[in-house]
Amino acid sequence: MSSNRAGMARDAEPRLDSLDVVPDKIPFDVPYGPPISLDRAEAVVGAAVAEAKKRNWNMNIAVSDSGGNLVAFQRMDGAMLASIQIAQHKARAAATFRRPTKVFEDGVQLMHLNYLLAFDGVIASRGGIPLIDQGAIIGAIGCSGGADSQDEVVSKAGAAVINQSASKDK
Repeated sequence: MSSNRAGMARDAEPRLDSLDVVPDKIPFDVPYGPPISLDRAEAVVGAAVAEAKKRNWNMNIAVSDSGGNLVAFQRMDGAMLASIQIAQHKARAAATFRRPTKVFEDGVQLMHLNYLLAFDGVIASRGGIPLIDQGAIIGAIGCSGGADSQDEVVSKAGAAVINQSASKDK
């Protein structure tokens, strides 16, 4: 027997919201490793610049260490000045939050988790990707200057220098 009070059945089970699901493991639980070296950071930047040049996109590219501190940066000729800080912010957020910044973009845009924007250091814009070597975060790349999808393409090209070599070692 149910009563239709305010459109709700009295004996209906409460709806389990996806935010109420308790995962077995902590998401994005990748340990922090030693900081990326300048040589490796410059190789990451070089690969990202090569991808951007191939597509004729002017980008700002930042690589941070495992603590989110800037290690290498390059501003391509003609890249938007406002994107300098954005690229650095994406790299810092990807390293310190241990996840691609696309996760925050999806959280806000697709899942309407606007509270994410209240967290210090979050940027809800793709283009920040952690650099993982031997199972640990050694840094992150952040790119900015184009559409978010363009920033992500260039970041992935740079991240592949570390992330693909790490997967080949296994």
